[in-house]
Amino acid sequence: MPRGDLAPRDWLEIGLQLLKDGGLRALKLRGLAQTLGASTGSFYHHFRDFDGYHAALAGYFVEAHIDPLIVSLSASDLSPVERIRAFADHVRDHDMAQLALAMRAWGKSDVRAAAAIRDHDDKVMAFLIAELAAHGFEPVEAGIRGYALLAIGLSQVHADEGIERSVLREGLLTLLCER
Repeated sequence: MPRGDLAPRDWLEIGLQLLKDGGLRALKLRGLAQTLGASTGSFYHHFRDFDGYHAALAGYFVEAHIDPLIVSLSASDLSPVERIRAFADHVRDHDMAQLALAMRAWGKSDVRAAAAIRDHDDKVMAFLIAELAAHGFEPVEAGIRGYALLAIGLSQVHADEGIERSVLREGLLTLLCER
């Protein structure tokens, strides 16, 4: 029996998951519906068409995942470096870098996805720069270090077999965040 209890958020969340796991080619209506155990009619109850869904999905990427994380961390009692580490932990634990990479690939052919990535980068950079500046770095140096943190977080470079990934991660965070 098709599910009738789905909200737009359900469709958007599964869309991000499929995008992260299989790229844009995995983002098909039939796959979305099957994954949710729903009918395609349920989809059309929430979205006018697939193009409208793509527009909603691009915006949802930042508003549902980046915005709440930054707001939560910014309001926390953590020190600036601890906030950056908590951000990095969340990104790692939720495989958000892979999703950002999938969004970047999509952004090469869709202006809405490209705009979402720019929004993502602007918000992440503003957060990193603010935290690094609060930790005592001058604005230009905070910007350079923030850019390096973002770039490293999105890289797919594999660690040398002689360096455990967690040790490399911790070393990079220390190198870029500590004075």
